[in-house]
Order: sequence, then C-alpha cells, then structure tokens
Amino acid sequence: MKPFNIFKTAVVFVFFLSISACDEPSKKPADKPVDTNISYKQISPVFNADSAYNWVQKQVDFGPRFCNSSGHTACGNYLVDEFKRFADEVIEQKAVVKNFDGKNLNIKNIIASFNPTAAKRVLISAHWDSRPYADQDPNPENHNKPILAADDAASGVAVMLEMARQMKAVRPEIGIDFICFDAEDLGKSNAGNDTYCLGSQYWSKNKHKPGYKADYGILLDMVGAFNAHFIWEGYSVEYAEPILRKVWDQAIQLGFSNNFYYYKGGSITDDHYYVNTLAGIPTIDIIHYSENTETRFAPHWHTLGDNMSVIDRNTLKAVGQTLMEVVYKEGK
Repeated sequence: MKPFNIFKTAVVFVFFLSISACDEPSKKPADKPVDTNISYKQISPVFNADSAYNWVQKQVDFGPRFCNSSGHTACGNYLVDEFKRFADEVIEQKAVVKNFDGKNLNIKNIIASFNPTAAKRVLISAHWDSRPYADQDPNPENHNKPILAADDAASGVAVMLEMARQMKAVRPEIGIDFICFDAEDLGKSNAGNDTYCLGSQYWSKNKHKPGYKADYGILLDMVGAFNAHFIWEGYSVEYAEPILRKVWDQAIQLGFSNNFYYYKGGSITDDHYYVNTLAGIPTIDIIHYSENTETRFAPHWHTLGDNMSVIDRNTLKAVGQTLMEVVYKEGK
C-alpha cells in the first residue's frame, strides 16, 4: 500500500505525543461511543489467537510470496486448501496483469464464502502477497531483498483463516466472503498510486460472481504487531464512516481500547480504495498506524524486520474477536 498522506501541521493526539498530521482540513477526534459497558456479553465464538499466530507462521514458512515466485505459488495453493477445509465455497480467480515495469504477473485472488446464496453479506479481505523489495529498510544494502511479510499482510490472512475455522463449527446466519487479494504490494510510489493493489483492482472490475454485492467490507492490513494502534483512515471515513463506528464501538465494548482509537487520520491507497470506488461496496481499512515514523506505518513496514518477531497474539485477538462479534451480531 502507498504511504499515508501526511498533514503539514502538528496536533496533539488524545493518546499520542504531538505528531505531523494528514493532508485534510484538520485532524480531530471522532466522537467516542456512548456505551463502554464492561459487563458486555459476547455472542460470537472465541477467537483463538494461538491458532491465528500459527497461520501467520505457516505463511512465513513459505518464504517471500511475491507474484511469479515459487513461494507465491506454494502458499497460494496452501491457502486454497485451508479455506476449503472450512468454507462452503472457494473460488480461485486467476488472471495475468501488468506490473508498473511492464512485466506480466500471474495473480490469484482467493474467495472463500459461507452461505453463498444469502442476500445479506459482509466482505472481509486482506492481501496475501509479499513485497519483493525491502525499500524502507534502514540498511540500503537490503533495499532489493524480498521480505517475509509476517505483519504485512500474513497477519490479516491469518485472522481470516481463524474466523473461517470458527465459522465451520458455529455457522454465521449471514453470508460471509473472505477475499485474499493478490499483487497488492508490488507498487512504486513514483510510478503512480495505481501500481499498488492490482488484485483488488482486477476483482473490483471483474467480480468473482456476476452481480456480486455485499452490505459492506472490512480490509485487514498489518493487524498483528505488538502494540498496534488503529485509527480512522481517511478513505474509510469518506466512504464508510458508519461501518467504522460499528467496528470501533464493538472493539471498545469488548475491551480492546488499547488498540482501537477514535481518531481521524490520513488517507491511504490500499485495497479498500478500489473496493469503494470501483466495486461500490462501502469498505473500511483496519491498518496499523504509528506516530513515530515519517510514513506513519509501523517501523517494520517494507523492511526485513517484518518477520515473526513483530507478531503479537494479543493484537490478533483484538482484531479477530472484534470482527467475529460484528458479523455474528449481523445475523441477530
């Protein structure tokens, strides 16, 4: 994904020190939830963070997973097989797209569905490819080396796999579509925003089923690191603010206020941008935000440091349990 658009002026966070803010009129707190009831009773199955952690590890074990690589092929087949263990239907959407340098990329979007005929649907997505160059690594000698991408974004795929495992045992009453988007992380900022997110661009123009619709979507990107902070990303506010409030309110009710913050941040070109603008499905982005880096991403973003050492079960739990509760409540 392309870095956040950064504000030129400095403001003070409710929970952070003074930082530079994004290219929007001003950065300000979003309204906080009315009810943060500590006696809240969960209705969804328990999200197993150990299981999700193991699925991050399984993906990382394939090594770098960028398009046209052997690790990409092997991991893609593995993910298809795993989702087939749980979901009612799994579709492999294969295509050939061009990278910014003119090379053909063999991509595969993986769609795993529960209750595929249900009219009411929620789309949950993450990208499953890894970046082939660690161009943000502090050591310039590493800039052309591929990364393991434990957080960006094996963590999001792992959350979806654990959700699917739970849904196999306790079925949701609505339709759920998990989409692993391919070719998200091969772009170059100086080559244009649209060089990122090639898999979601392709899917948004060529949905896996004619006339496919979902009530809303939730994108997971970098959702597994220690002490991850999630704020309201700009395009999510623009296209799907009610969904942001729904998810953040749920997180607070479940006790995950250390991860989910009611603060409006900058906009980022990520898979949700194209699901919003091309597919017309209001979609939010849950993505790690850092006040301590120039890019506003976690320090390990696009570096060789994005490995299993940054993954935290507590963060996986916070995100996974929140989404479980959101989708199971939709069926009530």
